[in-house]
Amino acid sequence: MTQTLFGNVAPLKNVAALLALIDRVENRVPGLPGMATFYGPSGRGKSTAATYASNQSGVCHIEVQPLWRAKQMLAGIAAEMGVAKPARTAAALFEQAAESMQRNQRPLLIDEADRLMRDDMIEVVRGLHEATGAPVILIGEEELPVKLMRWERVHGRMLDWVGVQPADLTDVAQLATIYAPTIEITEDLRLSLLISSRRSHRYVSNNLARLAEFALARGLSRVTVNDWRGQSFFSGEPPAPRREEVIDLSRQRQAARAARRA
Repeated sequence: MTQTLFGNVAPLKNVAALLALIDRVENRVPGLPGMATFYGPSGRGKSTAATYASNQSGVCHIEVQPLWRAKQMLAGIAAEMGVAKPARTAAALFEQAAESMQRNQRPLLIDEADRLMRDDMIEVVRGLHEATGAPVILIGEEELPVKLMRWERVHGRMLDWVGVQPADLTDVAQLATIYAPTIEITEDLRLSLLISSRRSHRYVSNNLARLAEFALARGLSRVTVNDWRGQSFFSGEPPAPRREEVIDLSRQRQAARAARRA
């Protein structure tokens, strides 16, 4: 089955994993905890999966911003839940968000959940779940499950922990339909791209776009390893300092010292 994301992409396996987690938490046996965690390294498509779930399933999806505190988070949840006139105080916002969550039981996905690691943030999230019974899924980095151990009352309410998986050749093929839709990429070049991308979905997407630009500039409809020879894929490694810049900087320093002596 092929579904669409942003109009033109088939879901990757991490998208399917998040959808399955949402379904499991939403349809859990009564009495079981209704929180879960979806976690993994940056670049593995967690936020993309959350956006897909929001578009396809109607879940409430918010992304915690760096300067948010409990009031801003509650305002974001209330707005996503359709509250027309958000209250002015944090306590009133909590009541509005809780009332809406209890009424519609929409799963709440909280992205960038690593930014909740404060008593006045994570306990508010737990309080919303406790007050409403609505599913709450935290989405964050690889260490998020370990970080949550500090709050036993939150950690103990997790129904499941699902880690995202690295990209594979199937993901490369699916992402190619978005970022390189007009070219054929041979299997050995796809494998080279995957390895160079460190199996990061973000880097795979970047490199597929590079291949598309490369093919367009050369009028190619099919790109092989031999065509790509001499080119490089983006791997996330910072470039080494260029020698000419080091020489120029050294000369500038010498000139400055000479000027001071003069």
